[in-house]
Amino acid sequence: MRSRLNAQDKNLLQKGFTLVELLVVIVILGVLAAVVVFAVGGITNTSKKSACQIEVRTINTATQAFYANSSPSVYPAGPSVPLMLTQLNNAKLITSATNSASNYATPAPAYDPVTGIYTATCT
Repeated sequence: MRSRLNAQDKNLLQKGFTLVELLVVIVILGVLAAVVVFAVGGITNTSKKSACQIEVRTINTATQAFYANSSPSVYPAGPSVPLMLTQLNNAKLITSATNSASNYATPAPAYDPVTGIYTATCT
């Protein structure tokens, strides 16, 4: 005697997901991953530019502190940026890590020892 399958037995035999359902889930996950990657990329670029701008302000503040602390009042010697940074580091106004990870544009950072102004274009 053959047994007949009723609707409840068919549901037990058809457990699992179809190939189409799995592909839809994979596509959705791929789209979400792409959105997250592009969002994080934009945040990273913005943070690098902000860090560079903060370093420029920090160095300018340090040159003003150097001027205020020196007797007679003079700005760090120049004209090279590395020499100026070395003097600020020796005066313990900046750390050696300042200006090491900046993302500067093509015009190289410049320093004017007469005015004590450090300029750099951040990208």
